[in-house]
Amino acid sequence: MVKKNNRVKSTNDIELKDRLVAINRVTKVTKGGRTFTFAAIVVVGNEDGIIGYGLGKANEVTAAIAKGVEAAKKNLIRVPVHKGTIPHEQIAKFGGSRIIIRPASAGTGVKAGGAMRAVFESAGITDVLAKSKGSSNPHNLVKATFEALGELRSPETVARQRGISLEKVFKG
Repeated sequence: MVKKNNRVKSTNDIELKDRLVAINRVTKVTKGGRTFTFAAIVVVGNEDGIIGYGLGKANEVTAAIAKGVEAAKKNLIRVPVHKGTIPHEQIAKFGGSRIIIRPASAGTGVKAGGAMRAVFESAGITDVLAKSKGSSNPHNLVKATFEALGELRSPETVARQRGISLEKVFKG
């Protein structure tokens, strides 16, 4: 579960960009024929450490995406980004999806699959190594990635907890 202190209180002054991760057509068979609805999972972020995800369901694709964006804006968290990468390695799982994310040196790029790539790019993480195991369901991958990013500790927090200077936590 994402920690409460990572939650973002107000979204009024934040410029968020949305990315569509997956769209799913759902068919319901009724007496009168087939009814199609759409489910869209959307990731929003300001590319500077604030991200959120949301699920929208509607009879039309554009309405489902709009609902997903609104849901994502209510579910924002703050991610510690240190020099374009994450501060430390993290493992997380959600449902059948298991992910491992590792910091990478500058110039590596985002080495991650589709659903995780959208989350990292929305957060402004430019260098990261990510591996997914188990289920490749986009919903569970996005939620597992948020779980991992929500559990990250900033370098300042680590230095304060250890009682050492920030330079000793990260050499370089």
